[in-house]
Amino acid sequence: MLTPAEAERLILDSLGLFHQEDCPIARAHGRILRTGIVADRDLPPFDRVTMDGYALRSASVGAGVRTFRVEAIQAAGVRPLSLGPAPDACIEVMTGAILPAGADCVVPYEDCSRQGAAVTLSGPSPSAGSAVHRRGSDHRAGALIVPTGARITGREIAVAASCGRSVLTVSQDPKIAVIATGDELVEVDAVVAPHQIRRSNDYSLRAALAAAGYPQVERFHLHDMRHEIEHMLWHIIAEFDVVLLTGGVSKGKFDFLPTELDKQGVRRILQGVAQRPGKPFWYGLSLRETPIFALPGNPVSAYTCLHRYVLPALEKAGGLASAGPRPVALAAPVSFNPELARLVPVRLSSGPGAELLATPAAGNTSGDFSGLVGTDGFVELAAGIGKFPTGYIAPFWKWA
Repeated sequence: MLTPAEAERLILDSLGLFHQEDCPIARAHGRILRTGIVADRDLPPFDRVTMDGYALRSASVGAGVRTFRVEAIQAAGVRPLSLGPAPDACIEVMTGAILPAGADCVVPYEDCSRQGAAVTLSGPSPSAGSAVHRRGSDHRAGALIVPTGARITGREIAVAASCGRSVLTVSQDPKIAVIATGDELVEVDAVVAPHQIRRSNDYSLRAALAAAGYPQVERFHLHDMRHEIEHMLWHIIAEFDVVLLTGGVSKGKFDFLPTELDKQGVRRILQGVAQRPGKPFWYGLSLRETPIFALPGNPVSAYTCLHRYVLPALEKAGGLASAGPRPVALAAPVSFNPELARLVPVRLSSGPGAELLATPAAGNTSGDFSGLVGTDGFVELAAGIGKFPTGYIAPFWKWA
């Protein structure tokens, strides 16, 4: 049976990229950038004043001049003035203004005193470049500032706006279907009989997908009936870009999904991973290369497999430059049967050296979704070891 790392590699290697589209900058937050953002001019585009004060020549100060004559005032957003030729000439300037021609430094208000048009320095002598943000000191024209594969936040949008990019090329948001299966399931607001349970997997998976940046998610419910599964599954696979199934993928007599997926031409890439929870996890591709993930029906298994396999796959297909899991140290020892890898929910905290510590959360079974409340994600502990001491470094996946 596959290890989690082997299963992940098979999934990622099978995926192509989602289509791309142009998106107005005002609606680009959360999208994945498909073309990098390049500086269209030097940044800053001029020698920019960084403090309110007086622009002058540093050479004049070096020659012993301490009192200067104010010739004019230079505000931000107006064409630059030129400093007169006299050694004691200065121009009053505002933060954000272009540095007047002929000046090379700015003396802030607090380092001088003024009487009428005369300004006398009272602080340290300025040097060339004092209180000046030099043209092109951040980026030169043509420099790549934000590379392809970035998840767009307010920071990237600020860069795009400063570079005149009103439209950004991004990955299309995939249409994702989340299908809950089973005769025992009823809607949350329905009357529930003793032998029934309320639907929770499709709600939790949709919420996690939305939190991860995938807003186009629709929920469906399939009963354990062959004709319903055959009819609905065909239409869903044809309409959606990604399909997530929960339940019906084990080896029970009413687990019709694997057989029906085969009948509809879905190519199975993997079935079963040597892990707990989530051992029955299934993945394949439709005839038109739609990725189909069949998650176990137990809530903890489904939620964990979504974060371990589905979200990394969506990131890869979207072109996101993912950093992968973070290393954390166990804050308490963990022991289990070494036959299967264990995906253990944890709560994070900081150690005395600011290191990330992961405290395993006590849970009952993979059906006990309440055991995940208060946790931050899970660590993956490899099979074949069984005993992991305090301080053991493990990869950590964060809940969306």
